[in-house]
Amino acid sequence: MTNPTGTVIFTTVGRTQYGFDTFSVPLNSPTTEHCLTDGISVNFNAQFVDNQLSIVFISERSGSPRVYLSNSPNSAPKLLPSAPGSCFHDRPIIRNDRLYFISAHENPHKPFTSWSALYFTGLDGSDSVTRLTPRGSVDFSPAVSESGKFVAVASYGSRSWGGEFQELHTEIVVFRSSDPDRRVVVSGRGGWPSWSGDSTVYFHRQAEDGWWSIFRVEIPENLDSSVPPVPIRVTPAGLHCFTPAAMNDRKRVVVATRRPDNKFRHIEIYNSGTDEFDPITQKLNPSFHHYNPFVSPDSNYIGYHRFRGESSHGELTIPHFERIISPINELRMIRINGSFPTQSPDGNFIAFNPDFVGLRIVKADGSKCVTVLKDRTAFYNSWSPTEKNVIYSSLGPIFGPARATVQIARTTINSDDLNNGDSDEVAGEVKILTKEDTGNNAFPACSPDGKFLVFRSGRSGHKNLYIIDAVNGDFGGEARRLTDGPWIDTMPSWSPAGDLIAFSSNMHNPKNTEAFSIYVIRPDGSNLRRVHVAGPEGSSDVDKERINHVCFSRDGEWLLFTSNLGGVSAEPVSMPNQFQPYGDLFVVRLDGTGLRRLTWSAYENGTPTWYYGSELALSGLSLKDEVVGEKLKGEFDEPLWITFN
Repeated sequence: MTNPTGTVIFTTVGRTQYGFDTFSVPLNSPTTEHCLTDGISVNFNAQFVDNQLSIVFISERSGSPRVYLSNSPNSAPKLLPSAPGSCFHDRPIIRNDRLYFISAHENPHKPFTSWSALYFTGLDGSDSVTRLTPRGSVDFSPAVSESGKFVAVASYGSRSWGGEFQELHTEIVVFRSSDPDRRVVVSGRGGWPSWSGDSTVYFHRQAEDGWWSIFRVEIPENLDSSVPPVPIRVTPAGLHCFTPAAMNDRKRVVVATRRPDNKFRHIEIYNSGTDEFDPITQKLNPSFHHYNPFVSPDSNYIGYHRFRGESSHGELTIPHFERIISPINELRMIRINGSFPTQSPDGNFIAFNPDFVGLRIVKADGSKCVTVLKDRTAFYNSWSPTEKNVIYSSLGPIFGPARATVQIARTTINSDDLNNGDSDEVAGEVKILTKEDTGNNAFPACSPDGKFLVFRSGRSGHKNLYIIDAVNGDFGGEARRLTDGPWIDTMPSWSPAGDLIAFSSNMHNPKNTEAFSIYVIRPDGSNLRRVHVAGPEGSSDVDKERINHVCFSRDGEWLLFTSNLGGVSAEPVSMPNQFQPYGDLFVVRLDGTGLRRLTWSAYENGTPTWYYGSELALSGLSLKDEVVGEKLKGEFDEPLWITFN
């Protein structure tokens, strides 16, 4: 089968702002913070290797999350052997000359099932990669006991992901590292296990009173599964506690907390003997989020990751474009610092929305970026394929109901300003194409001949597709209705030949406003059909599809989209906010065959476009000595679904 070719440009929610580095604090001097990583890319989810400052951690510096070892902050980290060809690694641990890690390189061949599983390899690189998770099962968040004798994971077992992400419906499972097939469920609910010695496992889950809390369970040495242990709640109500890292005295546990009177996540030590919290990072960095603590083997150091800060020694500029490792050799992947990218007809410029405010245009080599529509709420863009100075956008509130006022705008710019001007702003003449009383008009896509726009409109009370004149819109004749029904049709895309329009819709199940599938239709309204991705029509999986942002490849044979087909790759509560932490990019042939996954991460990847320009226009991305982009500010939120009683 021929693979798709070209370049995919997409966005990742919040990721460009993270700027994570790992830090440690000695408990004998908790006012002294040491940076353990070098400020390149994002560095996170670390564990101490010994009692000093040596750590194993995840970094995305090579274009995908991979495992690195740092012996000191002043030395270059070493890439460790892990899973060859994997585009995702997480939660590394070194114990007894073994490297344990999560990887997602094996396809479970079941839709809505995470690819995440636990593996280990020898540190010398001579051992092959060994899978510890049973085939057909899913494991997250591994922890290895003090001696290395036992392993704990948060596991789905062989169950499929149910679509949840606020708290994953995982179990705490324990097994001997020498006998991974004999797995014992020690708690029916829980995530992020952490060992104290070889006999106690701490973990987090949401308690019945609504507070995320830390629990512990005692593990019998013989792993007797006939009498399941009873989890005991450790941390009190009144604050959220996540991602425990247990100390070896079986009394203290380091946690990330979120208190009602503080909008930042901080690291604290909870002592179950005294029922007291000892704040650590609140004193050091009161206005930063701190994530996923870890503890040295002697319990004298604690670590965590956070935004490195604007005064850091590391990278402080977000490049406009960032290369991402692609699982398909013929396909290049590029992350853009913005949403809804679209290319100029010659491929030399990319327009996009920064945080849904305004419109920006960046040269394809990343060397220059200018602002248009600076103070307008804007989303989704379509550059006219026949006019080098015309861009279509949606102006108005996002996620509005059918009757909300959102309008389609045709913005004309002076294209000479893009090449020759020195200003950071370019004037644009805005022409509104939809009437104010026509409701929610959004997601315009221009036809290949530049004459028409297909878009979503709520003018009938339902969000269906319409076609209007690309120059005069509603004011040049009546909009032609393309789809008609009490459901949602959205995010249309025209094929390069102009003979088909692909879009997302829930017309197969209008009562479910969460599940969308791919549909294609001819511009005259004929030959409507559904592209079945998750399975054949009538299967139990097909109506679980949540597919958005569909677009065509240059040859019209492939569809690119974002979807929930791969489940989640990590526990969402351990990350900054992601609206859809199950969103990854996929491609499929127009007939529904040849499904391939393009991204793996704990983030939400979306708003992709298939770049039709020349490779020459993008070639400068890897040649620049000086990074050109936006200032790294570390602006991201806690998960918005974490609420307080």
